[in-house]
Amino acid sequence: MAKYLLSVVQPTGGVPEPEALDRIMVDVRAVDDAMREAGAWVFAAGLHSPDTATTLRPTVTGDVLVTDGPYVETKEHLGGFTVIEVPDLDAALEWGRRLGVAVTLPIEVRPLREG
Repeated sequence: MAKYLLSVVQPTGGVPEPEALDRIMVDVRAVDDAMREAGAWVFAAGLHSPDTATTLRPTVTGDVLVTDGPYVETKEHLGGFTVIEVPDLDAALEWGRRLGVAVTLPIEVRPLREG
């Protein structure tokens, strides 16, 4: 079994209208429940918007520069993630597909390094 990170790629900006967001959340909960029932779900969380981030940049002198905001300004950001444990990449891609349909956003599927 291998662990995979399913990253939700979210556009920077506003959120969907309440009616659309409510439907998305119902669909995401259904996928999360299916992952749990299949024994694939490990952990999931949504993230606040990038403007709530604090970035720490180590310098060559050993100091750390602290700045408000994300590391880089982009049109897309990590909006949330799910960690799953499945037998192989094909299974991870299927869960990623199902999650992408539920959230109506792109999903990046990436294996986790362990150890």
